[in-house]
Amino acid sequence: MESLSKHIADEYGVKAVVAVGDISVQHEAEAAFAAVNMELGSIQILINNAGIAQFGNLLDMQPEDWKRIVDVNLMGTYHMLRAALPGMIEHNEGDVVNISSTAGERGFATGSAYNASKFAVMGLTEAVMQEVRKHNIRVTALTPSTVNTELAVNAGLKIGVEDRMMQPEDVAELVLAGLKLPQRVFMKSAGIWTTNPQ
Repeated sequence: MESLSKHIADEYGVKAVVAVGDISVQHEAEAAFAAVNMELGSIQILINNAGIAQFGNLLDMQPEDWKRIVDVNLMGTYHMLRAALPGMIEHNEGDVVNISSTAGERGFATGSAYNASKFAVMGLTEAVMQEVRKHNIRVTALTPSTVNTELAVNAGLKIGVEDRMMQPEDVAELVLAGLKLPQRVFMKSAGIWTTNPQ
């Protein structure tokens, strides 16, 4: 992470800060956010992208594994929102992008925990958007299909031909497009799919 931070600072001439914590644990998420906020000043953009996955039939998965997925994917998003929103409300502006998944739009066999966590992120995003629009805070949910990431590889997802798969930078382009919209409008939700992964 430190080398990535240095690369970003050198490449783009910006200040980059690394804070490590488990976002599923409220006090760790709050401490990580506070550390970044102290270094960078008021944070007006939050991208909730942390997530984990494990797949298996409902009765085959251990309850603690099921709970861990919900704790990271849903509760982690919740903890970061609770940390970031007060400052955005105080400044009467901000952007939140919650990365959900196509798994937050349709269920599939062996996906009960992951589906539940990502459907919940969609509901959380909708509710929070309705709460904070009056403070000029734009809240968006993105629903990418499978992205060629460590998560996808470790979960054994079929990623197809690597150079034809959606890459993290493709999702980043969509995030940037939303952030560049005039402040008077926002993307409520947007999906992005790999064109032809085969």
